[in-house]
Amino acid sequence: MAAHEPTKVILDTDIGTDVDDAVALALILCSPELELAGVTCVYGDVTLRARMVLKLLALRGVTNVPVMTGAKQPLLGLRPVYWAGHEGKGLLEPEDEALEPAPEHAVDFIVRAALEAPGRIHLVAIGPLTNVALAFLREPRLAQALAHLTIMGGSVRGPGALHLPYAEHNIRCDPEAAHVVFSSGAPITMVPLDVTTQVTIRPEGVARIRAGGTAFHEAIARQVELYPPFAARGYTHMHDPLAVATLVQRDLVRLEPLHVDVEREGHHAAGATLVHAPSPETPANAEVALQVEARRFEEFLVERIAR
Repeated sequence: MAAHEPTKVILDTDIGTDVDDAVALALILCSPELELAGVTCVYGDVTLRARMVLKLLALRGVTNVPVMTGAKQPLLGLRPVYWAGHEGKGLLEPEDEALEPAPEHAVDFIVRAALEAPGRIHLVAIGPLTNVALAFLREPRLAQALAHLTIMGGSVRGPGALHLPYAEHNIRCDPEAAHVVFSSGAPITMVPLDVTTQVTIRPEGVARIRAGGTAFHEAIARQVELYPPFAARGYTHMHDPLAVATLVQRDLVRLEPLHVDVEREGHHAAGATLVHAPSPETPANAEVALQVEARRFEEFLVERIAR
């Protein structure tokens, strides 16, 4: 691939109340280094999620990116779907009921796109990993066909991070799917809570985005302001945008090749990502972000989206 060609990205997302998915989508749309090849929605009301994506694409003037719906339930159906918040509030209007996702299933699209462009598709998974796991299970060649898979998920809980939960939300929602993904052999980068909880957006950043002056900028700013934790404390963490940013400026984080196992049982630890140094018996299966240049990322994020 020529150096000047943008990276083709498929975004797999559970976009909803937590605004970081919407900001991650905005960062892709505002980064000339990235070309959005498609968006796949996962977990819960995937049709509503697809409408949110379609509305943001329309506000940006993007009409040629397919948006697909995928799995609504976890892989084995063992856990209830966590659903809380105000999905679509402040973004979707009654007339947006007419926004329809493409008919192709998300899993079919991921497999087809990767096999049609081997080594060129970078899959970015910022929700529960059900769609991604189903794609690996359906097509064994997918792990080699993908250029890379970047995951926002997991928790290492290293020194200074013992306040973090044992299990991060995206992994906890479908630990079995996460196990399939980390066992796939695909080249994986994991961006865990250890680094994503160090990066935020604050009112001054929102004001800069709003000053971009378009309906798209207004929508992103408004979605941030409506997110309850932001309204309550004046900031929110930019988990998913940090994962996206590593596609453009990989040195924003310090990565280390490690072995990641996913706990699938247990009262306290179901969904925990158990990370340890590689060994001959358990080779590295992911590059894991352990440190982040927080201020540099925060400026990069706001500057990009405010354009």
